[in-house]
Parts: sequence; structure tokens; C-alpha cells
Amino acid sequence: MLSQTRLLKACCRKPAIICMFLILGLQPAGLTQPASPAAAGGASSIEIHGSIRSRFEMWDWFGGTSESAYGYSGNLVRLSFAQTRQHTNWKIELAAPILLGLPDDAQISGVKGQLGLGASYYAANDRNKNAAMIFSKQAYLEFHHLGAGQQHAIKLGRFEFIDGTELTPKNATLAALKRTRVNQRILGTFGWSHVGRSFDGAHYSWNGKTSNVIVVGATPTRGVFQVDGWGWNRVAFAYGAYSYGFTAKKNASEVRVFSMFYSDFRDVLKTDNRPLAIRQADAENINITSFGGHFIHAAETPGGTLDLLVWGVGQTGSWERLDHRAGAVVLEAGFQPKGIPALKPWLRAGYSRTTGDDDPSDGTHNTFFQLMPTPRPYAKMPFYDMVNNEDRYATLTLRPHARLSIVSEIHALRLTSRGDLWYSGGGVFQPWTFGYAGRASSGARGLATLADIGAILTLHKQFSIEGYYGYANGKSVMRSIYPDDKNGAFGFLEANFTF
Repeated sequence: MLSQTRLLKACCRKPAIICMFLILGLQPAGLTQPASPAAAGGASSIEIHGSIRSRFEMWDWFGGTSESAYGYSGNLVRLSFAQTRQHTNWKIELAAPILLGLPDDAQISGVKGQLGLGASYYAANDRNKNAAMIFSKQAYLEFHHLGAGQQHAIKLGRFEFIDGTELTPKNATLAALKRTRVNQRILGTFGWSHVGRSFDGAHYSWNGKTSNVIVVGATPTRGVFQVDGWGWNRVAFAYGAYSYGFTAKKNASEVRVFSMFYSDFRDVLKTDNRPLAIRQADAENINITSFGGHFIHAAETPGGTLDLLVWGVGQTGSWERLDHRAGAVVLEAGFQPKGIPALKPWLRAGYSRTTGDDDPSDGTHNTFFQLMPTPRPYAKMPFYDMVNNEDRYATLTLRPHARLSIVSEIHALRLTSRGDLWYSGGGVFQPWTFGYAGRASSGARGLATLADIGAILTLHKQFSIEGYYGYANGKSVMRSIYPDDKNGAFGFLEANFTF
């Protein structure tokens, strides 16, 4: 510990935040004073990290009206303080979302609803065109390297968690597949939004050499579209998963099985295909158990790398007064040919299908419920999700330089059930809003054909820029809702800086 005189002198020479750490007897990273006896026993210095993300989004929502075309700025600043000890570590992270120039006229009553995510941000923030807040993004204490084999860890507090990230494959192809095609399909931070979500609860893990067990029990925080991320929602979940990875000389595989119980006990109007009066009279809870898993495989061949992905979920439980029975399946395959080293192409094709509900009066809710995902990785132009959705798609990734990645996708989208709704959203984010919107399809199934292109350029290890443009050619569902113009477009330009 510094003497009082030395402490005061140090405070005069250093920024206020570092002075605070000195008074507490802690040592931020970068200071050169000698380690304390506690540090010599296994404690590291305090690490300070942060990020600034700034994105300008442009919508030309379906309908072709002046209200559906607009732009706005979304920004997110994050600052974290963390320390790791021999058997414990802690982290405190603050987040400050800043929304500027939100549209105040991009919501139309009736089936047309909110005209893009700008309207969602505006409605979620008390109808303010500009909104900002500072809140606690993470604040947890973790006990790790526990037990005889030092394989157990327990985390308590507020933290981020994404399903599918339990085990990181050593194989580069499998790691990329998990990151872009498996993670956060049913449980995620919604990190692409300008606020995101965290979870308050407990996280247990057991880590073996090739396998992993995760158990999480928590409640989601507010956020996503609402800049105030302090509070809770009356929703709880329990998630458990076992993952196993196998790597050989020319082949690598991973399998995961998981189950998740989800309970929504908010007194809020739920979104489904029943008449409004029946939904208003039904105030029961939603209790759903999901069980499923994924299998991914990569194989090296003389011509290149082949990969395969299978993901599936079944659901049972209750949807208010209705029985709930639903499911989802995803099948994908890809190939990275060796013959074009200048571009390093990766071609993929896939099929995704989730159940819908044909009959709102039969006592059973058959619409697959995506729980609390991050929809945007699987819907780059985020006007749809995996709920009552059938998606045939192909992707092309080009990597002409280590710092440049270009991805183009095409999706043929339609509703699984013509008696159900066109859904969009990503789950609970505030107590008084369900989290999914639904629009009547008028008995149609065709949603849209989406073609897009995006690029990420890493100018420095701490700075990158990203651009995206997507165009949706609307089909029969869009024509029934937006007869004047069934097509839509979305684009953005984003800058990311980390420190």
C-alpha cells in the first residue's frame, strides 16, 4: 500500500479514475508501481477496456411512403473494469447507448405497424427522437478453477451469455460456423441493437479437455431498443447444455445437446394468431421447455474444405391457456475450394423451417417461439425471424485480404403456415411490450426474396468499419399489407473502435 504522502502525490499526477484505484489499493493495468503481496499471491492488475460503436442506419420500409424512408444514428459506448485472481475474478462494465434523430412518424395504426427499427427505438423510449442513458451492463463475481481437477466455475451477478458459445472449436471452419450459424439462435444478448440485453442470475460451467457442461439460471434485463437497461423483466429461464468436440488430422466435429425452460409471467398482451378479444381475456403465463442440439462437421478434401451443419429444437409446454407444441430445423452445407487463393471463397446453402399455427381455435399453439435470440445474424435485413418461417438461402463469402471480408446472401422467404402471422422481433426487452410483433398474412405465404451484400474492413486491430445493403422484393404477404409498394431496403455504415 502506498503511504499517504506518496498517494497524494500520485493522485496529483494521474487521471481521477486511476487515483480512485490507488486509494482503494488497487493497480490498474499500465501503472508501474510494484505488485502488492496480494498480487504476488495470484492477483493481476485491474484491466480497463472499452469500445465505441457508431452506426448510421437507413430504412426504406415496405409501403413506399415518406414515413417509411428515414435515417438515424445509433451509438454505444462501453467501459469495463476487471481483475483476475487465482480462484476469483470480477468485472464491472458500464454501457451508454446514444440514439439521435429517431423518426417520429414511422408508425402507422393497423396492420402496417412500425415501419422499421427506427420506429421500434422511438416507441420504446417514450416517443423521444433523441435518447441516452448510462447503466450497468455487467457486474459479476466469478469463482473459477474449483474442485480437485480445477474444472468448475461459478459466476454470480449480471453477465452476458450466448447459447452455442459453450465450447470453442480448435478447427477454424467449425469456429466460424459456430460464430455465424449456430450461436444465439434461441438465447443471446441482442448485441447488434444499440443497447443489447444482459442476464441477472447464476452461471455454472464444467470444462474438460474436449467437452463442456453449462447451466444458467437468470432473468433478462431491460434494453435492446430501450436505452434504460437497469431494470428486470418478469421473465425467468433455466438453460443447460453439454458439448463435445472431436478433432482429427483431416476431420473435426462438434455436437451439443441442450434444454431450456422459459417462463413469462408478465401481464402483457401476447402476440399470436387468436382474435384480439380472446388474447385480451387470457392472462395466463407462458411456460415453454425447449430441447434440441446441433451437429457440425468439417472435412479436408483434395479440392477444399467441406462442412455440414444440423440444428434442431422441439418445444412443449403452455402458451397461456393453450397447449404449446412446436419445432424448428436447420440444415446447411458449405465448401471452401482451394483453387482460388486470391479470394478464399466460401459457398454455403441452407434450409430453415419452423412450425406455424394453422388453427387458432384448436386449443394448441403450434408457432415456434424463438425465446430470446439475437435475430440479426440470421436475418441481415431484420424484418423477419425464425417464427413461422421457411427460409431457403445461399451465401458467398470472399476473403481477398486478411483485413477484408465480403459476404453476400440471398433468401427465399415464406411463412410456414398461411393461417398464422408474419412475425418479427427478438424477445422480451421491457415489461410492457411482448417483444414480438405480428401482422396478418391474409391467407398468403410468400414473404420476400432478400438479396444483400456486406463488408467488414479492419484498418487496425482496434478499428474497423462495416457496411451493409439489403433489398427485399416483397411477395404476396407484403402485397396484401403494403399494396402501394411491396418492396423494402435497409443499409448502414458502422465504425468500431476498441481500447
